[in-house]
Amino acid sequence: MSFNVFITRQIPDEGVALLRKYCQTVEINPHDRPLTYDELLEKARGRDALITMLSDRIDDRLLHEIKSLKVVANYAVGYDNVDVKAATGRGIVVTNTPGVLTDSTADMAWALLFSVSRRIVEGDRITRAGKFMGWAPLFLLGGDIVGKTLGIIGAGRIGTAMAMRSRGWCMKVLYTTHTNKNAVLEEMLGAQKVDLDTLLRESDFISIHTPLTEKTRHLIGAKEFAMMKKTSYLINTARGAVIDEAALVEALRNKVIAGAGLDVYEEEPKLKPGLAALENVVLAPHLGSATVESRNKMSVMAAENIIAVLKKQRPPHCLNLEALVKRTA
Repeated sequence: MSFNVFITRQIPDEGVALLRKYCQTVEINPHDRPLTYDELLEKARGRDALITMLSDRIDDRLLHEIKSLKVVANYAVGYDNVDVKAATGRGIVVTNTPGVLTDSTADMAWALLFSVSRRIVEGDRITRAGKFMGWAPLFLLGGDIVGKTLGIIGAGRIGTAMAMRSRGWCMKVLYTTHTNKNAVLEEMLGAQKVDLDTLLRESDFISIHTPLTEKTRHLIGAKEFAMMKKTSYLINTARGAVIDEAALVEALRNKVIAGAGLDVYEEEPKLKPGLAALENVVLAPHLGSATVESRNKMSVMAAENIIAVLKKQRPPHCLNLEALVKRTA
């Protein structure tokens, strides 16, 4: 197949090898950094397909200028970085990589929950600095987990997996969703679907798993922090802009909530001023899907999506079927 593919960052070899079996040219960004918008625009010219990262802005201008483009395979579950509506209007198929990173991201959410509630990162810093002077009754007291209430904002695949892991700690589970009730959580855990305000007021741990949309941008801000328990912890492995990060800094600084565990940031990779100086927050560098197995599967999935489109077939994970119909007509 005489097709030309560009990959905006180095990805695991499995996906690249698969593409090279079917496509004449497969080029990868040689830099260990995201491309600037202008660099991406230049590199995208003449390509039939792109594998893009969540940090790549695939907007109307780029989609308009790259006349040859047939498919954008986003190397992520979320796709708020891609103007799907503009792509659909031009018959450009957009795909993502759902499901494959569900467990690794849910595990990461729990890792953050444990880390912040039991003050593990603080303890690590103290111990490495030689400041650990021995056990003491009031030293680094954290929060219990067993029997507490876990609130899940967005009970989709990852939110469900996060909640299911609470069984070992006998937690009460509350959840929000824009769809019908989550039968799995209600049957297996006795979980309750509630409105956001109720979840915020009653939960001891709140974990965010909703996609970033105009409706969810700054879903959690100063008003919402004021509703939460002073002993509660907020976990975010979804998208940074779901939280008003400046308001979070104030809530943590003033002990409005007990702590937070973050894997994503509003202006990633930048942090809002003051966030890094706080002791009651654990900051991870977007590691949700960062396991060898998950990233390998994501690379293969992205490649399979591209190959299907180039063969005029339905890709496994298409976000805009209307564009596919236009392309295969």
